[in-house]
Amino acid sequence: MARGWDENDAEHYERPRRRTRPRTKDRPTYDDAEAGTVVRVDRGRYTVLVDGHPVSAPTTAMKARPLGRKGVVVGDRVRLVGDTSGIDGALARIVEVDPRRTVLRRTADDDDPVERVIVCNADQLVVVAALADPEPRPRLIDRALVAAYDAGMAPLLVLTKADLADPETLLSTYRSLGVPWVVTQKGAEVEAVRERLAGRVSVLIGHSGVGKSTLVNRLVPTALRDVGVVNSTTGRGRHTSTSAIMLALPAEDGGPGEPGGWIIDTPGIRSFGLAHVLPEHLIEAFPDLDEMTEDCPRGCTHGEDEPECELDEALEAGQVDPDRVTSFRRLLAARESSDV
Repeated sequence: MARGWDENDAEHYERPRRRTRPRTKDRPTYDDAEAGTVVRVDRGRYTVLVDGHPVSAPTTAMKARPLGRKGVVVGDRVRLVGDTSGIDGALARIVEVDPRRTVLRRTADDDDPVERVIVCNADQLVVVAALADPEPRPRLIDRALVAAYDAGMAPLLVLTKADLADPETLLSTYRSLGVPWVVTQKGAEVEAVRERLAGRVSVLIGHSGVGKSTLVNRLVPTALRDVGVVNSTTGRGRHTSTSAIMLALPAEDGGPGEPGGWIIDTPGIRSFGLAHVLPEHLIEAFPDLDEMTEDCPRGCTHGEDEPECELDEALEAGQVDPDRVTSFRRLLAARESSDV
């Protein structure tokens, strides 16, 4: 026997199939829908923290059919109807998705036309890289920075395992870009990292084995993220995080009040396609360089081999820091190279 629909069921208002009479012409307004933030996505079920509800009592929800194929990802601000109590067995329905402030994307490969949204509405992209075991991969770091600039997010570089290698070699590569950085090592306090995350929504990315899950467990002791090891033969880590999850940082006073910020832990990555990033969007992240390229020929990408690029003229005239131009062009080249 088919169940009846009530006013909270979006299907109640669904456009009828052909040769059937409309159920109703009144469309829902969802004035009484509750707002919340998606903190986890798992096989068609969404874990949502409803505004005003305790962090310890998230709501399980599903996506309403009228949303169609519209993707809902971690960080999305949504509106829900139904049972938002968070008790065991309760199920709400996501009926609306708010416009996104920032969107972090990547493609599987550089020639892949399909963009994959990783997270939304984050303020800061934290690139976690190990100084050794496994060896750092600057190309992947460069690509992550390109994605951050394209998304309008502030970048932060966190270098782990400083007890195994000197961080200066890697840091010298990024100083001219003005990327802030923090160095950590095994057993050391993580307060310097916590200070950079306070009051922000930060998404952590890094390839497998760099110590990202260990860092998350230090920042949020209740997270209990699985920690893997690095394969001694391949020098690569094993994927331990299988899905993105948004976690509340403990409040500064350690009490049960408002969180001290939010972090989004993502699965380890081994590729970071940037087919969606346009050169003109990348240079906009560097206002000083962007201003110098106003008179560049149409279609100029501002790369090293571009004829009549205004950046070259600025270099000859001594009007710009050569290291900064070199670093920008390295990011531009990283966008076009799949070698990470």
